[in-house]
Amino acid sequence: MASLYWAVIDLNAVKRELIAGARTLGFGALGVAGITIPEDERHLLRWLAQGFHGEMHYMQRHGVMRSRPQALSPGTVRVVSARMDYWPAEARAAREVLAQPQLAYVSRYALGRDYHKILRQALQQLALQLQGLIGTFGYRVCVDSAPVLEKAHARDAGLGWIGKHTNLIAREAGSYFFLGEILTDLPLPLDEPASAHCGTCSACIPACPTAAIVAPYKLDARRCISYLTIEHHSAIPLELRAAIGNRIYGCDDCQLVCPWNKLARTAAHPDMKVRHGLDAPALPAVFRWTQAQFEARMRGSAVYRIGYERWSRNVAVALGNAPRSADNRRALEERREDGSALVREHVAWALERQRLTGA
Repeated sequence: MASLYWAVIDLNAVKRELIAGARTLGFGALGVAGITIPEDERHLLRWLAQGFHGEMHYMQRHGVMRSRPQALSPGTVRVVSARMDYWPAEARAAREVLAQPQLAYVSRYALGRDYHKILRQALQQLALQLQGLIGTFGYRVCVDSAPVLEKAHARDAGLGWIGKHTNLIAREAGSYFFLGEILTDLPLPLDEPASAHCGTCSACIPACPTAAIVAPYKLDARRCISYLTIEHHSAIPLELRAAIGNRIYGCDDCQLVCPWNKLARTAAHPDMKVRHGLDAPALPAVFRWTQAQFEARMRGSAVYRIGYERWSRNVAVALGNAPRSADNRRALEERREDGSALVREHVAWALERQRLTGA
């Protein structure tokens, strides 16, 4: 019955409505992909077999569901992929903050409100608007946390190609954007997959502070600073701590050197604006936050999900990498007897670094 119903609807017009609606909701682009990505599934399985996912056990637990949207949402025949720019033009320059080791660096995507909520609400609103026009149809909104190979589907939807650093790159917008999907039973017209345009450029590979990009298009998450400061729950490996520098939440280095990001677009959505001075805070100041202060300031932010303990662990490492100073040492000494064994160990390491490093 559904196929007969869709046969009398102008699906090209429906897609045009989706694209127009997406733009009014703050998305930079929208495209439609099919559901079959066999080579990406093989790449995923090889990546998992090599153990590159580290402590992200959910990656293995979901198995091939991640590459088969019809298994996640039965009846799915299309993946509607949408892109929302997040680059905060008003933030302190990223390179400037990275060059000042007494400041804390937070990945630029996390300076505003939690993107999961922003994109999910916008995609849900887009689907409801469409239902108002054509009636009920099957769909599921997915944003990051759902087991979907979002970059592969976005590529097939024409939104960009997967670069050598494994992020999606758009010719007209660089890579500073979020992706979200609507899995649907609407047989919408497909877009042409995006072609790749990295060419001979490999600037992102040597730019990685921890050498996590082990080959073009292959990331060992266990070495990635974004993984270590966000997904990794236990102690940060000793051999990687110095390379983390002042990055306390995520890392942008591979994107900062990408020439395509000269075309990056400033965030249009007001909730992407910098909150609580996170674009360039002083390390001792954020290390002195109590748990209550962390909860109050980071609630509603993507940072909130790592919790106070991992936040403290990350800042302790950055303080260990910071220039030797009385204030840095005092901040660390104040938490030498922290209630968390994880934090205490990183504080002890940082204090030793502060003792050994020159002025």
